[in-house]
Amino acid sequence: MRQQPPPRRTPPRSTPASGPHAAPPSGSLPLWQLLTGCAEAVAAVREGRSLTDVLAGQPAAQRPGVQALSFAVLRRLGLAQALRNKLVPKAPAPWVDALLLSALALASGPEYAGHTLVDQAVEAAKRRTKAASGFVNAVLRRFLREQEALLAELEEDPLARFNHPAWWIKRLQKDWPEHWQAILMANQEQPPMTLRVNTRHGSVAAYRARLVEAGLLPADAPPPAAEVPGAPSPIVLPHGVPVQRLPGFDAGDVSVQDTAAQMATPLLVHAGGRPLPAGARVLDACAAPGGKTAHLLELADLDVTALDADPERLTRVNDTLERLGLRARTLAADASQPAGWWDGQPFDAILLDAPCSASGIVRRHPDVRWLRRESDIAALARTQDAILDALWPLLRPGGHLLYCTCSVFRMEGQDRVDAFLQRTPDARVLPSPGHLLPVVEYLDPGHADRGDGFFYALLTRTPPGA
Repeated sequence: MRQQPPPRRTPPRSTPASGPHAAPPSGSLPLWQLLTGCAEAVAAVREGRSLTDVLAGQPAAQRPGVQALSFAVLRRLGLAQALRNKLVPKAPAPWVDALLLSALALASGPEYAGHTLVDQAVEAAKRRTKAASGFVNAVLRRFLREQEALLAELEEDPLARFNHPAWWIKRLQKDWPEHWQAILMANQEQPPMTLRVNTRHGSVAAYRARLVEAGLLPADAPPPAAEVPGAPSPIVLPHGVPVQRLPGFDAGDVSVQDTAAQMATPLLVHAGGRPLPAGARVLDACAAPGGKTAHLLELADLDVTALDADPERLTRVNDTLERLGLRARTLAADASQPAGWWDGQPFDAILLDAPCSASGIVRRHPDVRWLRRESDIAALARTQDAILDALWPLLRPGGHLLYCTCSVFRMEGQDRVDAFLQRTPDARVLPSPGHLLPVVEYLDPGHADRGDGFFYALLTRTPPGA
C-alpha cells in the first residue's frame, strides 16, 4: 500500500499493533523523563518527521509511555498552540516550545493534575536546558491561574476547538457539509484494536472462543456475524493489548487490521460475485506493510506479486508473510513505471491501495494532520492518477482493479475515479462502497465501530467489442 508519495512530509501509513490504544503511562519512569521524550517527539513532528519514526528511536523502556503522551498531546496540539500564542506570543526555542505545548495539552485534559505537570515540566527543562526552567515555570503557572478565562476566549477558535489545521477543516466542510464535525470528533477518539482471523488456521468463532478463554474478550460479547464469503469478519477487542498476548499470534493465527481495511481483499477476491480461481495472477501494488497481501493469500490460493517502491518497507511484507506461513513474490519497484518490472503477462486482478494523505487514519496516527500541507493533496492526486493509468494496461480484459485509499478527501477518492472513467473508455465501475467515513458512532449511537476512513471503487476492464 505505502509507496512513498512525492510530498516532502510523509506521515506513517501502517497501524501499530497496540500503540494507539495505550492509556497515559503510570509506570515506574518519572513523568519528567517521559515529558522529555514527548517534547522531542512533538518537536520532530513539527519539523516534518513522522511520529512512528521518532518513537522508533526512543529507548525501549520509555517508548510506550512517550507514545501514550505523544498521542494525547498531538490530539490537542491545536488547543495547545492557541494557548501558547496567548501566553507567549513569540515562540521560544523549538524544544522548549514543544515542552510547553506538551504540558499545556496535557494540562487541558484529564490525565494529570496541573501542579504535577508544572513540577515535572520544570524538572524536564532543568535537566535539558536549565536556563529555560524559570520561563517554563512562569508560563505554566500563569496558565493554571488563568485557565478558565483562557479556555473561554478560545471557544470559537477553530484550531483550538477542532485540533486540525484550518485548511483541513475547510476541505472537510466542502466535501462533507453534513458530517465534517463528526469526522473531526472521530479523529480525536482512541481507535479500537481490531483483529483479522487467518481462516486457513480456523474459524472466526473458534478464535473468539480462544480470546474469551484468554480473558481478552468478555464471555457475554455479542456473537460473531455469520461468516459470509466476500465480507469481512473483524473481531473488535474492548481494550488494546500487546500482540504477544493474542493467542497464536506468532503462529500466524491472527493479525491486527482495521475493520474498513479488512474490506479490501474480499471485495477483489469475490468481485462480480464469483471468487478468483486458484492460481489467478494478482498484483498488490504499493503493498507495504503487507496486511492486504496476506489477506489475499488467506482467502484464496493465488499467484500474488506484492510490489512496493521502498525496499526497506518491503521487508515488512516479507516478515508478515513469514509469520503467517504464506508466500508471494515481492518486488521493490515503482508501480507507476511498469516497464522496469512487468513480465508482460496480464494480471487477473489488481489491488491498488494508492499513496494518499492518510486523512482517514488520523485517530490511529494523530501526527498526520500536522505533517500534511494543503498542497500535498493535489500532488498526491497526480500520483494516484499516474499509477492508475500505468497499471490499467496490465489488467486482462474482464479483470478487476480495486482502487482504494485511506482518505476521507474526495479529491483522493471519488474525484480520482470519475476522472479516470472519463479518460478510460474500457473501464467501468461495479457496485462499490465508495467513501467510508469513521463517524457512525456519532450519527448512530450504539452502533459498532465501522473502522477508519477509506475509499473503495471496484473497476472492471471491458473486453473489446463488449
